[in-house]
Amino acid sequence: MTAHAEMARYMKTPPPTPPTPTPSTKWTTSTTYIDRPRPGDGPLLWRLARGSGSLDLNSAYSYLLWCRDFAGTSAVARDSSGRAVGFVSGYLRPDSPGTLLVWQVAVDESVRGLGVAGALLDGLSARVAAEHGLSSLEATVSPGNLASERLFASYAERHGATLTREVLFAAEEFPEGGHAPEVLHRIGPLHF
Repeated sequence: MTAHAEMARYMKTPPPTPPTPTPSTKWTTSTTYIDRPRPGDGPLLWRLARGSGSLDLNSAYSYLLWCRDFAGTSAVARDSSGRAVGFVSGYLRPDSPGTLLVWQVAVDESVRGLGVAGALLDGLSARVAAEHGLSSLEATVSPGNLASERLFASYAERHGATLTREVLFAAEEFPEGGHAPEVLHRIGPLHF
């Protein structure tokens, strides 16, 4: 059974109608769109994270739970067949509900360089702003992850916001050793 068929088996409603494409996103067309993840997307998101080459890979089970419990603050990019080709997972910080913390961003190799990650961040931010309010976005990035650094710098520029960086977790705070520090990228204020 294909992943798409597996996903469809668990869906009780048809997928939503794709939104009208935005001119600022070169990737989004009438046959590709940004959507909320569903639990059936978990295995696909786990594979995308594994294939990214730069993300800390979590258990497949965690991606299933994430797609169920944090779908409102996460997004998937779907191709014309409905297959997830990218995702961004995030959550609203409990102590700062106007802050969206982006946990992971991954894009399938077949669509890298086409603006999918930026479209995901923009689409998710607009949705979270409309549903909950949004004043800032945060993400942690390991030093040397130039693609993520460019992604968040570009996002800040598109939204006319300030980007600040500071070490959130030093390398020695990670129990397994050998983990790079995690640098917090804070972007704001955001106005939607």
